[in-house]
Amino acid sequence: MSSFEYRNGKLHVESLPLEDIAREVGTPFFCYSTQAMVNAYNSFSDALSKAGVKGTICYALKANSNQSVIKTLAKAGAGADVVSEGELRRALAAGVDPKKIVFAGVGKKPSEMAAGLKAGILQFNVESLPELEALSQVATQLGVTAPIAFRINPDVDAKTHAKISTGKADNKFGIDIPGVRRFVEQAEALPNIAIESLAVHIGSQLTDASPFKDAFQRLATLYKELKSAGLPLKRIDFGGGLGIQYNDETPPDLSEYAAAVSEVLEGLDAECIFEPGRFLVGNAGVLVTETIYVKEGTNRRFLIIDAAMNDLIRPSLYDAWHDIIPLNQPAANAQLTPCDIVGPICESGDTFAQQRPLPEVKAGDFLAMESAGAYGAVMASNYNTRLNAPEVLVKSDQFAVVRKRIDYDTLIKQDVLPDWLS
Repeated sequence: MSSFEYRNGKLHVESLPLEDIAREVGTPFFCYSTQAMVNAYNSFSDALSKAGVKGTICYALKANSNQSVIKTLAKAGAGADVVSEGELRRALAAGVDPKKIVFAGVGKKPSEMAAGLKAGILQFNVESLPELEALSQVATQLGVTAPIAFRINPDVDAKTHAKISTGKADNKFGIDIPGVRRFVEQAEALPNIAIESLAVHIGSQLTDASPFKDAFQRLATLYKELKSAGLPLKRIDFGGGLGIQYNDETPPDLSEYAAAVSEVLEGLDAECIFEPGRFLVGNAGVLVTETIYVKEGTNRRFLIIDAAMNDLIRPSLYDAWHDIIPLNQPAANAQLTPCDIVGPICESGDTFAQQRPLPEVKAGDFLAMESAGAYGAVMASNYNTRLNAPEVLVKSDQFAVVRKRIDYDTLIKQDVLPDWLS
């Protein structure tokens, strides 16, 4: 994480010591690096260009939907992959060109379809016949034509965590390849539908290139067959899913990924869409927390911190690993002691790491959980009536709070008492 490194004994984000931000903003808080996000976007774009691949990179908002994050990537050239009307509204509010917005997801409501149609987005990724019929009806009512992609389920094992695998036949996503021909016939019989694309997305946090290659090859073969049969296809949506390094993973090299795309495009006259999310923002963020207490148990040493599973749920939900490091650089020969790093929530599941070797940490010391830019703040809650962790964006030697920590009065007043309790 080159945008996060020790300088003069202090962990910096770009040109700023994280400790200075922590003392001003208070902990816990998420901190994002502009440089890291832009560098990730450019590396993805450059790899495609070097492989001779032209396409639209639509940032997957579900990874991190902060307006400043969306705007930063939009200024770099990104479109948006959205899965709800809320994400659509966020993308439009951040200035994303509607013609660079893809609306994905298995459960789009008619009202969400209408919002996308009125905005004039690039395409809807359709995943079932009932969804297609509903989209046709909404488009007909509005007097417009809905541009669609068939999201194909290629029945490929993404070799990732079961809860973020989406390309197997028993997953809820996409249209099975054996049923595509029948699906095409049904789609062509519906009014106000324009079939323009095929799409695929087999999962998140892929660290092996082979599933990508298998899925892309099956998609390209189907594209050729359907286009030869007269279907007016013009785009292929390759989805996202490229993993990052959290611990000891070795994600596919970008050039290998781009080559997998380039190989299947040979002989096809197709525009391309890509939907990276985690890859663009995951390693661009950290969660900064303060140690409240150090508890010496009979068999374990516990670091009790002020961040909790409501702030970053990935370790509790996925048994996910995040590197945890002190903001003050330890000595090179510092003795390491196994610690359990836990939060204050009243659940044993509120644990970030077990028996993690760390240098001496005292109450009041700050820690950073790395690789927290994706699926961190966006999945947070107010469980235990805890205030949200604010979000901070850094650019060089400047920082801004881009999502404030609300106060207790505001949080509690979101509840409305009925007349009989007032």
